[in-house]
Amino acid sequence: MFGVPHLADFVKAYDVRGLVPEQLSPEVAHAIGAAFAEVVAVPDGSEGVVIGHDMRPSSPELSAAFAAGVTSRGVDVTMIGLCSTDGLYYASGALDLPGAMFTASHNPARYNGIKLCRSAARPVGQDSGLAEIRDLAQWMLGGGTGLALPAGGPGSVTTRDLLGDYAAFLRGLVDLSGSRPLKVVVDAGNGMGGHTVPAVLGTAAGLPELPLEIVPLYFELDGTFPNHEANPLDPANLVDLQAAVREHGADLGLAFDGDADRCFVVDADGEPVSPSAVTGLVAVREIERARAGGDTSVSIVHNVITSAAVREIVLEAGATPVRTRVGHSFIKAEMARAGAVFGGEHSAHYYFRDFWFADTGMLAAMHVLAALGEQDAPLSELCAEYERYVASGEINSTVSDQAAVVDQVRAWAQVRGATTDVLDGLTVSSPEGQTPMWWFNVRASNTEPLLRLNVEAADRETMQDVRDELLSLIRSGADAAHAPDEGGSTPAQDAGDAS
Repeated sequence: MFGVPHLADFVKAYDVRGLVPEQLSPEVAHAIGAAFAEVVAVPDGSEGVVIGHDMRPSSPELSAAFAAGVTSRGVDVTMIGLCSTDGLYYASGALDLPGAMFTASHNPARYNGIKLCRSAARPVGQDSGLAEIRDLAQWMLGGGTGLALPAGGPGSVTTRDLLGDYAAFLRGLVDLSGSRPLKVVVDAGNGMGGHTVPAVLGTAAGLPELPLEIVPLYFELDGTFPNHEANPLDPANLVDLQAAVREHGADLGLAFDGDADRCFVVDADGEPVSPSAVTGLVAVREIERARAGGDTSVSIVHNVITSAAVREIVLEAGATPVRTRVGHSFIKAEMARAGAVFGGEHSAHYYFRDFWFADTGMLAAMHVLAALGEQDAPLSELCAEYERYVASGEINSTVSDQAAVVDQVRAWAQVRGATTDVLDGLTVSSPEGQTPMWWFNVRASNTEPLLRLNVEAADRETMQDVRDELLSLIRSGADAAHAPDEGGSTPAQDAGDAS
């Protein structure tokens, strides 16, 4: 029997992510549901709450307990059952209800979590209600009493299947019916992509057949992840997809994470297409689409880690690039402020104005399929104009005194006459006019004693030189030891980087 957990240990900046049942139990889910109703649904005047869940064994029980907590406060619940995270965002937007998605994304099977949003998929984070929800739930779990019983009695629970509506909505945004025939390998990683891909790209939801031949990998829903971790940010989890693309002679491959809100792309040779290149490709298409719809001023949001090519591509397309911090709450807030049509992150989160400013990997994948299917060149050739520079990927170093090391990096930059900014960590760019161009960003993790380094340059030799010099500086202290994922992206990310 576990005692009352300390919710601050696993209610993070953007969502809830904890061990089951030690931290996230049905009792805890019930309390968080009741608190969500009190902090969000009731003050917002919402007519109810919509709840979905992924394929983890604990998800049905936890989501039911959360629903009971919501109804205990007199608020109605709509249960949509199995869905992807962007499927829940669709439900929140289409039904105009606040929502809760039970998922721990790519985390191991012993974890589960909750992603919360207000109506129209507006984010709920520490600064927008999550801290209040956490504190109220903690008070309830500690035996707190005094909340008045709802005047109208408990709320009701209804169930709805929105998978077909979600699929039809996405198809209405990107028309794939006129594409040339494409063979696509999809690795769902035993996650929710195995549920959504047949509906959106196939005929499982009753929609017309598309000119796509889908080769499925690991479509069986299994929250124990028997084949590989459902985190395509880690290159090790792309190996099966890359081999299958080459084996089947496919035009491209798609890999979804556990809750299918992120999508990674590989070309016909099995080579990964960087999320920054996908951001550039989709940005151009969304800019053209917005202009065709009458928009005269178009903005695209990107975070500080995306390739310098993204800004260039957006400017070349006659739109305005807007740079912001890493993390979905910052991207969504900046998109809403700027009225941006699209936003992209280095972690393969893609956000769309036409999808309530929320992120959907499926819609980004459909844009890539449409761009490829509209012409005859292979994906590698199509993406060449968006892959302009060489990037290191995100490299973690364990550093206890992060501020001191960042000061050393800043001093290194000043000696070389480089430009700096502190929008998110420290970004350093090569002096104006210097060739070959390079830049890097170093920033501290919100949750671990890590410094994250991203380097990009005009050529591989320059990137490697800058990377190695910076790593030597960062790791030179006696308290610094490099993380084992040296040389590439890592599965260990701050919430919001890779959810």
